[in-house]
Amino acid sequence: MPADSESAIARLLEQVRAGDQQALAELYARHRDKLRRMIQLRLDPRLAGRVSPSDILQEAFIDAVKRIHHYFEKPDQPFLGWLRLIVGQRLADVHREHLALKRAVSQEIPMYRSGPGVDSGCLAACLLGNGTSPSHAVARREAVARLEDALEHMDPLDREVLALRHFEELSNTETAAILGIQPAAASKRYVRALARLKQILEALQGFGASEG
Repeated sequence: MPADSESAIARLLEQVRAGDQQALAELYARHRDKLRRMIQLRLDPRLAGRVSPSDILQEAFIDAVKRIHHYFEKPDQPFLGWLRLIVGQRLADVHREHLALKRAVSQEIPMYRSGPGVDSGCLAACLLGNGTSPSHAVARREAVARLEDALEHMDPLDREVLALRHFEELSNTETAAILGIQPAAASKRYVRALARLKQILEALQGFGASEG
């Protein structure tokens, strides 16, 4: 992040600490695109068309306003990481409400400093795109299931780095800060995850034809 952006964020955070809610809204707006990509990747595909990422973002902002004092209890944490935790908890609530899960989403998948980890099913669906041609619906479901199973065998942290870097488009520095690991380790894991993903896709016979 450029130094001027870092200083601007630091200045806004001081205004937020002083009770300026408009400064919090500006900070949230700065991270909105990244948070939207987070939601789009991690929202269960079964909720497509039923739940709007914009609504989740709005509800998460209200949560952030109510809980901002918690951030200043540990102000050394990345603010984006704290926002991701807020959004992740809102996502968990949405999943419980609409899918009637017996256990919290946070208990179903690994938890990181930024909230719930990426689900293999959501990642598989994202990789395969949103094609809905009736003639390919069955083949697509089979491909998603096979890809999901393969992704489940990837190291969870590598899978998370892949999601953050490749799909959510975060920088290596942001990824490392969010996951609480060194940038060099995040970079190494990303390269390894990309190589593993390539192997997975090559091993799935007919993968490229499932949407053709």
